[in-house]
Amino acid sequence: MTPILQITELTAGIEDREILKGISLTVNPGEVHAIMGPNGSGKSTLASVLAGRADYAVSGGSVLFNGKDLLELSPEERAREGMFLEFQYPVEIPGVSTANFLKTSVNELRKHRGQEPLAPAAFLAMMRERMKLVEMDQSFLSRSLNEGFSGGEKKRNEIFQMAMLEPTLAVLDETDSGLDIDALRIVASGVNALRTKENATIVITHYQRLLDHIVPDVVHVLWNGRIVRSGGKELALELEKRGYDWIKQESVEEV
Repeated sequence: MTPILQITELTAGIEDREILKGISLTVNPGEVHAIMGPNGSGKSTLASVLAGRADYAVSGGSVLFNGKDLLELSPEERAREGMFLEFQYPVEIPGVSTANFLKTSVNELRKHRGQEPLAPAAFLAMMRERMKLVEMDQSFLSRSLNEGFSGGEKKRNEIFQMAMLEPTLAVLDETDSGLDIDALRIVASGVNALRTKENATIVITHYQRLLDHIVPDVVHVLWNGRIVRSGGKELALELEKRGYDWIKQESVEEV
């Protein structure tokens, strides 16, 4: 089986500060990986590096995405190849409707794959179908992207975009942040509905509660820029009970 994502000894940081200190991670088709850790451990940095944010510099290691050198691709090329980042803080884009944003995005992907643009009627039908996954009202389609949306609406809109773009790898950066119980259920249900044997998901979160809804195959604990422990979903439950201090202490003792 060829991994969707193969990270080997990745080191990266911002300005002169090294944040990731040798991350290695393999994500295979059909898998959900959860990355947990305290604030400042490097979780969002990893997501930013995978997405290609220019303010983060990679100083070592390699990242293969579907066999291609991810680090050589621009953010736009990564998206066309099937990488999707669900933002922790989705940006507002005044003057650009959600429908027009998605129409451009979907047809750019189809162009990259050598496909014809979707006809308006087919595109509208696709949007209506995918909106049901996150229980979004059709009125959102005519509104400017994320403008005036609540936190929960922004997160649901991100998963709606994910449903439209059908990525090979989705990286969800603290998608549970700021969500109430109902919104969390809706967002998680949408993510689960999009899971197939051909795609994969990385869920970045502080808390185990999201993993009650999106059940991971593997849980990784990131601390001080390194993955210090990996295990099954039971590891998330243990972290919920004991916190992160015991992980930190064991890591220090091993060093």
